[in-house]
Formats: sequence, C-alpha cells, structure tokens
Amino acid sequence: MKHEYEQLAQEAIKVLQGNWTGSFTRPGSILYHHQWSWDSAFIAMGYIHYDQDRAEQELRALFAGQWSNGMLPHMIFNPQASNYQDRLQFWEVERYRYAPRDRKTSGLVQLPVHATAMLHMYRHAQNTAQARAFLAEIFPHLKAWHTYLYQERDAQGEGLVYIQHPWESLDNSPVWDAILQRMQLQAEEVPAYQRVDIQLVNAEDRPTKMEYDRYAYLVKLFAARNYDEAQIRRDCPFLVQDVLFNALLCQANRDLAEIAQILNEDPVPFQAWAELTSQAINQKLWDNEHGIYLDFDLVANEQIHAYSVAGFVPLFADIPDQARAQRMYTYLNSEAFSPLHEAIYAVPSYDRQTTEFSPNRYWRGPVWINMNWLLAHGLRRYGYHEYARRLRQTIIDLPQRHGFFEYYNPFSGQGHGTDQFSWTASLLLDVLYSGE
Repeated sequence: MKHEYEQLAQEAIKVLQGNWTGSFTRPGSILYHHQWSWDSAFIAMGYIHYDQDRAEQELRALFAGQWSNGMLPHMIFNPQASNYQDRLQFWEVERYRYAPRDRKTSGLVQLPVHATAMLHMYRHAQNTAQARAFLAEIFPHLKAWHTYLYQERDAQGEGLVYIQHPWESLDNSPVWDAILQRMQLQAEEVPAYQRVDIQLVNAEDRPTKMEYDRYAYLVKLFAARNYDEAQIRRDCPFLVQDVLFNALLCQANRDLAEIAQILNEDPVPFQAWAELTSQAINQKLWDNEHGIYLDFDLVANEQIHAYSVAGFVPLFADIPDQARAQRMYTYLNSEAFSPLHEAIYAVPSYDRQTTEFSPNRYWRGPVWINMNWLLAHGLRRYGYHEYARRLRQTIIDLPQRHGFFEYYNPFSGQGHGTDQFSWTASLLLDVLYSGE
C-alpha cells in the first residue's frame, strides 16, 4: 500500500470496527442493523487483508442462517435491533418448513457473490492452512446454495435463474419500473408496513412509496404461499431473469469449481453450470442495438429495454467475446455513462441520457463502489486497463474526499444514503491492499 493511503485505510478499518456487532458487520451504523447477504460477502473481502478470523466469522454467521433447502436469505435478523419483532411479523418466514429455527431470516435471496468472496479470501489469507479449512467448512453450504438456485429458480432449465422481488437485485432500478407500474393494486391489497429508511436519511435518496407498496405486496404474496417456489411461480407478477444476478452466479460457479479443485472435490458440475449460464446470457440477454445485456421479463416474455450499469457486469464473468466486449466498452465510455475525457465520477448506475436517470436516488443513477469494483475487474480481464485504473481511483477518491457513504452523486461526488457504509470501506481496503 502506498504511504499516502495509510491514514485512509485506517479510517476504513474504523468504519468496519464501528459496524461490528460481535458476530457480524452491519452494512451501516445508521440505517442497517441486520446482516445482509451480499454485503457480508463484500465486507469479508476487505477484512481478509488485515483480520482473517473476522473475515471468516462474517461468512460463518451468514451461512448459519441458511435454510435447509440451500436457500441463503438476503437478511439474517439481529435480535438486538430495535425493529426486530416488526421484521419477523412482516416476513412470516416461520410458515416455511425449510426455514431455520435457531435464526430468524427474511424469505428472499440476494446476489450470489459468496463463492467469489470465499476464493478471494483464500487467495489473500495470511494463514493458508486455516483458509483451506474454512473453504472445506463452507463448501457444502456453497454447493447447496447454487443447487437451490438452479433447482428452484430456473423453472425452464435454461441456465438463467430468476429473481422474484426487486430486493433480490438492485432495489429501485429503473429496470423494474414497467413491471411495478403494471401491478395495479387496490388500497386493501397493500399490507401495513413501517419505513425506517426515510426517517433516518433523506427521503429523496430512497425508493418511493409506490415502489415500497409493491415491495410489501410481493412479500405478503410469498408468505401467503408459504414461500413455496412452485406456488409463487404460478401467479407472481415479478419474475425476472436478471443480468446482474446471473452474471455473478456464472462467475461464482467458476470460483466454486476452483474451490472444489483446491479441496480435491469434483469441479465438473460447477463448470457445467457456469458454461450453461454463460451461453444462456449470451443467447437471451444480449441487446445488439445498444451493446449491453438486458434483463428478461418472464411474465411479459420479453427483454426489458432499460439500461443499467448492471448490463456491463458480464465482463466480470468472462461472458462476452472480445467483439461484444468492445461494443460494451464503447457504450460505457460514452456520454450515456461516463467517457474517460469527462470530469465526472464513474460510473453512474444508469444511463444518464434517459428520463429515468437520477443522480441521487439509490440505484437510479448514483455511483456505487461495489459496481465499480466489479467493473474494474471485468475491464482488466478484457484489456481495458485505462478505464479500470479510472474506476480504481474513483473507489479511492470518493471516500477520501466525501466520506464512506452508501452511494455518491456522479457529478459532485456528494455522498448519499447512509454514512459509514461497510462495503464502501471494505472494497476500498481491498483496492488499497491488493493494488488492483
């Protein structure tokens, strides 16, 4: 690590220390008091550079909430949090026979970056023997998690798993707008819920009431069907083959195959899943007009023509060929997102030339550190080193100049959402320690 960044690294470590609960790390001290699935994966990738035990405990605590059918919930509830009971009543997960009895969880999933995090931890661990033992401990859980996704969420056997709620990917992304607007709800169909977020951070930074009404409706629909996937698929209005989810799953399969080889296990099933999903993404989700990958709406049986930064993440998983990668880079390196010559912070999370773009509202335009981290790795893979360096520098500059926020305005760099955000700190640490 460069000497000039040593103080910044200590500030990042202080953020993580402040969010540590004794068994897991909260995503943020103000707004998020429970354990979130993909947050913990990113958080562990930062811890591994200076505290291997803490990194392993982060994921051990997460997988302690895994359901017996392999499903890894997007939230593990903290019984010490003030809204703990409200959360349990909202989700009603006790209806489902596979839910754990010693942990309270949500009934949704989140993006599958866990095998990627585990392999990353192994590669950067100080104690390799301990790291290998931890791989062996978690390997059966990872295998069960991926098996669940392909058995329960790939209804057509295509190699593309679906999400059934915006919270399973990028919460309020404009990608979901048409589907949510299609859900015309009567007042009595919207269950009672309490929003903590707009009491603690600026409401203008967060999803709208219209969106939250539909989020709550979907959760109650799942609970009414006892979280049974076969029942949910019959009439759920939100079933989407999501580019981000599937691209990350593809790379996670590649990483799980490498973990299997390290452990002298059979890597072939995971290699086969990776290839199946890669081919399906290329065949079904590519948009040749714009040069980006798009989500697919299973209910409407059509691609969703909405242009999110997530559409570039297949670069991270080595999915496009070089010709498609060049098309993607051309779109990314344009005024629609963030050209190299323009003095803004890369990369806005949505196409700036659309009416849906918002520089401050959650996943509708702000810069997110984790998306930059994924894209930087993907761009390096295809030889776009100058842009990757730009993203790496942005990961450093935003926390250094504006604080450890959840997301940032791409024009001013001003932080939005909650402060002292854990994955902002952890991925900054990974960049500083690894030099990548």
